[in-house]
Amino acid sequence: MMKKAFILLYIVFFAMGKSNGQQRRLDSLQGELHHAKNDTDRANALNFISTYYDETGRRDSSIYYATQAIELSGKINYTYGSYLGYSKLAFVLNTTGNFSKAIEMGVKSLKYAEQLKKNRKLYMAASYMLIGGSNRRMGFDSAGLSNSLKAIQLYNQGGAGKWKRNFGPYFNTALVYSKLKKLDSAIYYARMSYDITTHYAPQNQGFVPLMASTLATVYAETNLDSARKYFSIGLSRAKKGSSPLANAQLFNEYARFLKKTNQPDSCIYYAAKALVLCQQNNFDEHAAVSASLLTDAYELQHQPDSALKYLKVLSGVKDSIFNSTKLENFQLVNFEEGQRQKDIDIAKERYRNKVRFYSMVAAIGIFLLLVIILYRNNRQKQKAKNSIEKAYGDLKTTQAQLVQSEKMASLGELTAGIAHEIQNPLNFVNNFSEVNKELISELVDEADKGNTNEVKLIAADIKENSEKINHHGKRADAIVKGMLQHSRVSTGQKELTDINALCDEYLRLVYHGLRAKDKSFNSEIKTQFDSSVGKINIVPQDIGRVVLNLINNAFYAVNEKQKQNLNGYEPTVTFITKSSNGVVEVKVKDNGNGIPQRMLDKIFQPFFTTKPTGQGTGLGLSLAYDIIKAHGGEIKVETKEGEGSVFAIQLPVV
Repeated sequence: MMKKAFILLYIVFFAMGKSNGQQRRLDSLQGELHHAKNDTDRANALNFISTYYDETGRRDSSIYYATQAIELSGKINYTYGSYLGYSKLAFVLNTTGNFSKAIEMGVKSLKYAEQLKKNRKLYMAASYMLIGGSNRRMGFDSAGLSNSLKAIQLYNQGGAGKWKRNFGPYFNTALVYSKLKKLDSAIYYARMSYDITTHYAPQNQGFVPLMASTLATVYAETNLDSARKYFSIGLSRAKKGSSPLANAQLFNEYARFLKKTNQPDSCIYYAAKALVLCQQNNFDEHAAVSASLLTDAYELQHQPDSALKYLKVLSGVKDSIFNSTKLENFQLVNFEEGQRQKDIDIAKERYRNKVRFYSMVAAIGIFLLLVIILYRNNRQKQKAKNSIEKAYGDLKTTQAQLVQSEKMASLGELTAGIAHEIQNPLNFVNNFSEVNKELISELVDEADKGNTNEVKLIAADIKENSEKINHHGKRADAIVKGMLQHSRVSTGQKELTDINALCDEYLRLVYHGLRAKDKSFNSEIKTQFDSSVGKINIVPQDIGRVVLNLINNAFYAVNEKQKQNLNGYEPTVTFITKSSNGVVEVKVKDNGNGIPQRMLDKIFQPFFTTKPTGQGTGLGLSLAYDIIKAHGGEIKVETKEGEGSVFAIQLPVV
C-alpha cells in the first residue's frame, strides 16, 4: 500500500515538475521578449514563443505570435524573421487541417527563403517540405511528390549530410508512392525516413514511432510479418518519451492495421490510447481518426451504446476542428487586412513622393530648356522651334500620365470602399451557419427519439442552408477579391524576371487549383516556351496577376465548351512565349467557344464580363489592361466564334 502511494506521489510531482518546467520556459521567453535590445531580437523572441505555444497545443496563440513576428520583421526588413514566421504558420495550419492556407503560408516562406544568403537551399528545402505535405494531405499527389522530391534535392545540394537531414520529405514521398501502389519506391523512402530518425539525426528521435509505423503501414500491403515487426519497434519506442504527436499517429495506424487483420479488441485498445493522447494535447484531427476507429470497431462487435458514445465524441471533435479553423481564419484575415492597409498607405506615400519628385524635375527641366532656347535663339531659330515643340509634346504626355494616374487612384479608393461595404453580406453566411448548428442539435434529438420523418425534414433544411452558404460565400468572396485587386495600387519594383518560369509556375498553380475545386475538370496543356527570351525587367507580382487572369479565362472557356458534349472535342490550352525585335510576346490560346464580335470592344472595360451572372466580376481583363499599359506594353485579342481565342501580351525587353 505504501509502495503504491509512493508511486502515485511520484507521478503527481513529476507532472507538476513538467508543468513547472513549461511555465519556466514560457517565463524565460517572455523575459527575452520584454528585454530585447532591438527589433531583430524582438522578432526572434516572438517566433520562439510561437513555437512554444505550438509544442504545447495552444495553436491559436502560436498563430497570433507568428503573425506578430511577421509584422515586425516586415517593418524592419528582417528576411529571416519573416521566413520563420511564415514557416511556423504553414506548420501549425498543417497540424490543424487547414491545408489550403498552409500551402499559401508555405509559398510565402519559400519567397523569403530564396532571399536568404546563408543556408538558403536548406531553408528552401524546409519550405518545399511544408508545401509538399499540405499538397499530399489535400490529395494533390503529383504536386506533393514533386515538392517533396525537390526538398530532398535541395537538402543534398545545401550540404545537409545524413546528420542534418529532415525526415519530412522522405516521409511524404513514401506515403504518396504507397497511395499510388508503387510499393518498392514507397518502401525505399519509408526506410530512409526511418533510418534518419533512428541512426543519423538525434533531434528526430522523438518521431521514431511514427516512422516505424509508416514503414509498417507500407509493408502491410505486401508482407504482414514485416509490418508486425516495425509496429512492434514503434510501440517499444513509444514508451521512451517520444513525441506525443508521433505516438498518437502510431497508435491510430496500428489500430487501423488490427482492424484490417480482424482483431477488434486490440483495435479498440490502441484507438482508445490514441484518443486519450489526442485529447490531452489537442490533436483534434487525429482524435477524429481515433473516434472513427472506435465507432467502427464497436459496431462490428454489436455494441451500439459504445459505438454511439464514440460517434458523439467524433461529432464533438469535428465541431472543435470547425471552431478552431474559424478562429485561425479570423486571425489570418485580420492579419492580412492589416498588411493590406499598410501596403495601401505605403503605396499612397510613394505615389505622392513620385509626383513631387517628377514635378520638381519637370520644373527644372522646363527652366533649363527655356534657358537653352533663349541662348541659341539668335543662331538657330528653326532648331529652337523644334525643341519647343518637342518639349510641349513631352509635357502633354507627362500631363496625360499624371491625369491617368489620378483617375486610377480615385478608382482604387472607390472600389476599396465598395469592397468594404460588400463584406456585409458575409454576415448572412454566419447566420446560416448558426441556424445549421441549431438544426443539427434538433436533428440529433429527433434521431434519438426515432422520428425519421422529422430527421429527413431537418436534414433537408440543413442541406438548403449549406447550399446558400456555399453560393453566397463564393460569390461575395469572388467580388471582394476582384475589387480589392482592382483598387490596389502596385507597390512592386521592376526587377529582372525569368518570364518562362513565371508563366510555367502560374499555369501549374491555376490548373491544380481548378482541379481541387472540380475533380471532373480536365484539359490538355501545351507549352511552347522560347528559351531565348531570358529575363526581362518587369514587376513580377503584377505580370503574374495578368497571366493568372488569362489562364483562368482560357480554362473556363474550354471547360464550358466541354460541357456541350461535342464529339471528338478535346479541351486544350496552349501557352507560347517568343522574343523578337526587342519585344517579348506571351500568348494564351484556347479552343473554347470564342468571344462574340459584338463584345470585343467592351472586354477591357471595368465590370464587363461574358460569364453568366454570379460567375465573374468583370474586373480581371480591365486590371490586366492597366498593368500592361503601365509596363509600356500592349494586350491584344484574336477570336473566332466556335473555334477559340488568343490573348497576346507584348512587353518591351528594356
